[in-house]
Amino acid sequence: MTVRVDQVRAAAERIAGRVRRTPVIEVAPGLVFKLELLQHTGSFKPRGAFNRLLVAKERGELTGQGIVAASGGNAGLAAAYAARELGVPARIFVPVNAPAPKVAKLRTLDAEVVQVGNEYAEAYQAAVEARDEGDALLLHAYDQPEVVAGQGTIGLELLEQAGSFDTVLVAVGGGGLIGGIATAIGDNAQVIGVEPELSATLHRALEAGEPVDGPVGGVAADSLGARRLGDLAFAAAREHDVRSLLVDEEAIVAARNELWHEYHLAVEHGAAVTYAALKSGAYRPADGERMVLVVCGANTDPATLT
Repeated sequence: MTVRVDQVRAAAERIAGRVRRTPVIEVAPGLVFKLELLQHTGSFKPRGAFNRLLVAKERGELTGQGIVAASGGNAGLAAAYAARELGVPARIFVPVNAPAPKVAKLRTLDAEVVQVGNEYAEAYQAAVEARDEGDALLLHAYDQPEVVAGQGTIGLELLEQAGSFDTVLVAVGGGGLIGGIATAIGDNAQVIGVEPELSATLHRALEAGEPVDGPVGGVAADSLGARRLGDLAFAAAREHDVRSLLVDEEAIVAARNELWHEYHLAVEHGAAVTYAALKSGAYRPADGERMVLVVCGANTDPATLT
């Protein structure tokens, strides 16, 4: 199963007015940031959440039982925000080690928060069991067509906002973001996934020829901590020749600090991986190449920036 570009265009129409059209800035010649950290709830995730819930509403699948979702933090925030805006209850399952700022913010969005397990996969299993026990709608963090199509609206905006560009660097966890952007951009530019060495879902999938389970760890695990790449993301990666780059822990931390000191962007570690690829030399642009880096999340404790 794949997500089509017409589904992304339909998502853009459906969620218009409910999400922000985030800006792009050219921070250096040939280097553009897409500031998705300025999206509602501090990450790109509301795009997919709204599209999933609005499609369900159109189909009559959004009941008074509301929604259940699992998340390391950002997807849960988006799910809770979209549910609140649409007037339905939300129960969000997060790992017990989810960052305290994200958990606190979830509660401000009127969500019921259930902390279970030590990683996303365990929280997801608990959410599935809760769905099976009642009539709530399950909102997947990254591997549902409506979610991937919603995230892909970032790609459509880039085509309108950034002029011509050659390359887009995108952080990868479960793959909803890169799957959507690759689908939207198609053959207009090369899409490259950037992953922490300790949570490399896309890299493992491309090597194995299919999504496979793997370890989760490292400083970016709260936002990029999926055990395996989503099937929809893998299909998009294969169709659009998406590459994978790996960055180490030191490079991620250094990039996050530099984004703060040089650009006053307070980002979470997962959002710093694209800049880490550029600054560490994991990605070396060609002369005259024009790049877009998607800066995808800001749900972090600023006190940890040095």
